[in-house]
Amino acid sequence: MTRQSRKQISQAELDVMDVLWADSPLAASDVASKLSAKDWNIRTVKTLLSRLVEKKVVQTEQDGRRYLYSPLVSRKDYASSAVRKLSNRLFGGRAAPLVAHLAAGEGLSEQDISELEALIQELKQ
Repeated sequence: MTRQSRKQISQAELDVMDVLWADSPLAASDVASKLSAKDWNIRTVKTLLSRLVEKKVVQTEQDGRRYLYSPLVSRKDYASSAVRKLSNRLFGGRAAPLVAHLAAGEGLSEQDISELEALIQELKQ
């Protein structure tokens, strides 16, 4: 992510990003219909989309009388940046205390442990 796109994304904006990451480009009305469970009106969705455009994480493309929205930041890049910020803020940038905290809170499944072991082996090579 670029320095410009590192601005904080709210939970509501992240909900919109999830829709765009799953399927884009989309018109605001399409985003609103995919978020119908949120009971947001179209103006709320347009406001959230405008904020995301201002933050340079979403781009617009004119399509006749409407605009289509697409993410400029991948889910992977956003997640990577968010986890890095969290780790830096809470654990001095260290991964081990972050993983230990996650393990202590919710516990790790056998699959989680296997994936972590495989990752550690890969990193050692």
